[in-house]
Amino acid sequence: MIQWGNDMAVNPRLLAPELRPICEKVEARERISDEDGLTLYASHDINGLGAMANIVRERINGDVATFIHNRYINYSNVCLLSCQFCAFGAKKREAHAFEQTIDEVVTMVRDALKLGITEIHMVGGLHPSLPGDWYLDLLRSLRGLDEQLIIKAFTAVEIRHLSQRVFKKPLGETLELLRENGLGAITGGGAEIFDQEIRDKICRGKESAEEWAEVHRLWHAMGEKSTCTMLYGHIEKAHHRVDHLRRLRAIQDDTGGFTGFIPFAFEPEGARPGLQGIPHATGFEELRNLAISRIYLDNIPHITAYWVSLGLPVAQVALNYGVDDLHGTIMEEKIFHMAGAKTPQQLTIETMEKAIREAGRTPMQRNSFYERIAPPVTAGNCLAEA
Repeated sequence: MIQWGNDMAVNPRLLAPELRPICEKVEARERISDEDGLTLYASHDINGLGAMANIVRERINGDVATFIHNRYINYSNVCLLSCQFCAFGAKKREAHAFEQTIDEVVTMVRDALKLGITEIHMVGGLHPSLPGDWYLDLLRSLRGLDEQLIIKAFTAVEIRHLSQRVFKKPLGETLELLRENGLGAITGGGAEIFDQEIRDKICRGKESAEEWAEVHRLWHAMGEKSTCTMLYGHIEKAHHRVDHLRRLRAIQDDTGGFTGFIPFAFEPEGARPGLQGIPHATGFEELRNLAISRIYLDNIPHITAYWVSLGLPVAQVALNYGVDDLHGTIMEEKIFHMAGAKTPQQLTIETMEKAIREAGRTPMQRNSFYERIAPPVTAGNCLAEA
């Protein structure tokens, strides 16, 4: 467990009775149990949960809240899978299918570099026909633009696809090949909910929890870092969420390779028939999930509020519910917006800093590994708001 910094304290009389024994554990830096996690999810004392989560946040990160100046790239949404929650993926002949050329991607990234980005966040579908050389040429072309640019790319299922169907090499060799050609970090996408019964209903055919974990464990064993995620607010229950958090905590105990955890709520508007009609998670549920994640994941240093999913106002509030990061400026996000998200496509550095200050935190720009950087902020290095 991460243990540094000064502790805050919570007046137990201000907590719901069921939270008091768990708060004592948190204040004593003791790891909470799965039973404790279920108790937290059953509690409606949202302010008590936030106060407890802030003990952990303050202990690890003080009052600083970070963000990254980044650009999203979706090179293609053509995908072999048909996940029930996904409005992004498409078959080749579907009207919303798209593929970017390497030249198109390079042009987008070159333009974004002029605005001061430090990271490319790049994912796509499981394309049935792109050859291995295409992926390697793409990575090399992007790395050639700026050696300081971090290329954070591919979900675990994409990497398994590249390993098994494209390069036809073992996972470890595939990861090494990608790293040699420019890959700097892998994304946490594809985790969804780890329980296999739930996966069979929302993303049948996708990699299992164990297969997702294998990719990240191998990447961490290479000395590299990644993030981890959870998709909630669909058909899962509280015990599925706790199971998901437990598995992430166990991986982190073994590898220490996760830099941050990014939970996001299911977007029902663009869901396929099997998941239609489910209401979007409420702000209460989103804040509760973030706070519990901070309390439970005692060994993952950062909790990110993904404003694209939450909306910026709720993300601001989340900075007082255990969150210490607001993700990024995020130029041209497609996955959540194709699913129905009504949030902006991107935000300026000034907007991010203002939102953090309004929440009572100290803003600071970070890199892909959540390391704090503080370049001068000028109008010239900001992305325009959509």
